[in-house]
Amino acid sequence: MTQAWRELGRARAGGVLLIADHASAHVPGDIDLGIASAVLMTHIAVDIGVAEVAELLVDGGAVDCAVLGGVSRLVLDLNREPDHPGLIPEHSDGHAIVGNIGLTRGARAERIGRFFDPYHDRLDALIAAAPPAMILSLHSFTPRLATRPDETRPWDIGVLYNDDDRLAAAAIAALAADGWHVGDQQPYSGKLLNATMNRHAEARGIPYIGIEMRQDHNATAEGRRTMAQSLAKMTKELRNSLA
Repeated sequence: MTQAWRELGRARAGGVLLIADHASAHVPGDIDLGIASAVLMTHIAVDIGVAEVAELLVDGGAVDCAVLGGVSRLVLDLNREPDHPGLIPEHSDGHAIVGNIGLTRGARAERIGRFFDPYHDRLDALIAAAPPAMILSLHSFTPRLATRPDETRPWDIGVLYNDDDRLAAAAIAALAADGWHVGDQQPYSGKLLNATMNRHAEARGIPYIGIEMRQDHNATAEGRRTMAQSLAKMTKELRNSLA
């Protein structure tokens, strides 16, 4: 493991690669974000349940390899372009990330070189060495934003994509058949926020799908197992459709 990523399983040409940008709440000891430690347990710091579901998918054989981001999205958001203003967030859902406010250009460059570049370089190398048949991008979302308390987010699972929608309809159908309330481009659109998949999947013409799991379904071990079972079934159906 490095601070930039954690890798599970073994990549296989023609297999399934899972990428989870926001799977960790880790903040290196030499970085002070200026926030209470409790904030690191919330959705603004980590995609809750993603690491555990990814492990279940690898252990169960639905996914050959998973690459999990190794630092909190508050340290650096791996699912942004390097020049995106939210790459190192100063505010998130009503919280000021004090330690990120007013960073010098040099400090920003240091974080990019320490976390962003190694993470994406690893993905580039892994895909080049063992081109997958498909990529599964795994995230989770909060049922309710603190800054939008009146906004409902009723979907159990969201399916995201940008220009490449080859797997979208089949993914939605597979999840709906398992009884989930599925959002097409919810709780936000992959056409607006898709940086990692744009770079590593769309740019190479690799079929992919983005999955957003509502975090309350991942709050217990049983809930994570149920979610992983549905995602495993979906992933196998999608992979088989590409054969």
